[in-house]
Amino acid sequence: MTDFQKILQESLIWVEGLAAIISLIYYNRSSKDDYWKYFSFYLILMFLCEVMGKWGYLFIEYDKPKFFNYFVIPIEFLFFYWLYAAKSLEKPKLFYALSFLYLLSFLPSEIFFTTKKIIFSFNYTFGCLILMVLVIMEYYKQINSTEILNFSKNKMFYINLGVTLFYIGTLPFWTFFSLLAKYKELWDMYFNYFLVSGIIMYLLFSISFIWGKRSS
Repeated sequence: MTDFQKILQESLIWVEGLAAIISLIYYNRSSKDDYWKYFSFYLILMFLCEVMGKWGYLFIEYDKPKFFNYFVIPIEFLFFYWLYAAKSLEKPKLFYALSFLYLLSFLPSEIFFTTKKIIFSFNYTFGCLILMVLVIMEYYKQINSTEILNFSKNKMFYINLGVTLFYIGTLPFWTFFSLLAKYKELWDMYFNYFLVSGIIMYLLFSISFIWGKRSS
């Protein structure tokens, strides 16, 4: 890892922490959309997980790949499925169906693919493809909404943009991780994008709470 990548990686962790703090300060507790408090809890949990991934080995012995593959990443996908399908799109049955399909994807990962990878490529790819469908549905909803002119006050606009840049934008990186690793320059370029887009995503999450507070 280059010095630049180390700086980006450190910055990503602290930007996650910043997003968690801002979400606690700005989410509107009196709003009927009180489910946003769960987004705040999610950001706090993700920050703590990243801290665990970075420094946890100093305190306890644990399997880092399993921690992320079986706990952190599933929580990320399931939370966004809930936020998009059940809440923003108001299709709770879609949330249950997509969550079931995602969890089902662990079976072929366990049977046909190695489970000693940093990220389970098949499982992560399938989860991202499901998320991409929800992202497209959210864009369609926003474009056809009567509130399109007030998009800057829409929390989901910033969240959707951040998810697009990070999860959808880095999908090829994790899907073809082993293949890209053979081409260092290409791998470094995509890894830099992964870190930068992660920073931008959490900044957009922070902005979503700030604008949401202003528009209340």
